[in-house]
Amino acid sequence: MREILGRRRRLRFRRKGMPAPLDAALAFSAWRWPVVPGAALKATGGRGTRGTGCSCPDPECAVPGAHPFDPNLLAATYDERMVRWWWTNRPTAPVVLATGGSAPCAISLPAVAGARALAALDRDGVRLGPVVATPTRWSILVAPYGLERLGDLLYAKPWVPSSLRFHSGGGYLVLPPSEAAGGQVRWERGPLPGSSAPWLPDVEAVVDALVRASTSAPDEGSRLAY
Repeated sequence: MREILGRRRRLRFRRKGMPAPLDAALAFSAWRWPVVPGAALKATGGRGTRGTGCSCPDPECAVPGAHPFDPNLLAATYDERMVRWWWTNRPTAPVVLATGGSAPCAISLPAVAGARALAALDRDGVRLGPVVATPTRWSILVAPYGLERLGDLLYAKPWVPSSLRFHSGGGYLVLPPSEAAGGQVRWERGPLPGSSAPWLPDVEAVVDALVRASTSAPDEGSRLAY
């Protein structure tokens, strides 16, 4: 793991054991993970019909509170002053990671499939880094990779579970302790508190293991299909 000298900061835990978004965003910036505030949730409807909507202009937003809005994803940075200014002014904004480049990438699965996948990877002895969980999807963080390499990797496979999604260059991932319309974003496997950026596995090792896990269910179909 690489030490970020002169920028020692630990995740500080507050209400219900969760770090405040500002604390988390500053920790990510110390790891040189580029982040940007996400669109906030907002209450919709009147008394008795209240729901949860998104602060973005789209009244039919499919992922309220789980995407960049203003500023857009291209503004993502690990500059501490900018990060502090953003979340000081928007303390409840979700923390959105801009994936790819030199930043972490991710592979995500539906939540049920994700739990099965982690159990299978553990049985196979595959070393994993942080894993982000929402009520609907789990995301395994991996070392940066490019789309060309991903294309070659997937092309070499006879079959890949259609449930997998890949978050690389130009993509994003909502990080804990954000809250989106689907519920709280949390660490299923969190990074160790400290000043070093978490270790991340290679994408090929994770994809290989996921394909093996998905095809090792005779007569039951894919365990990672939903």
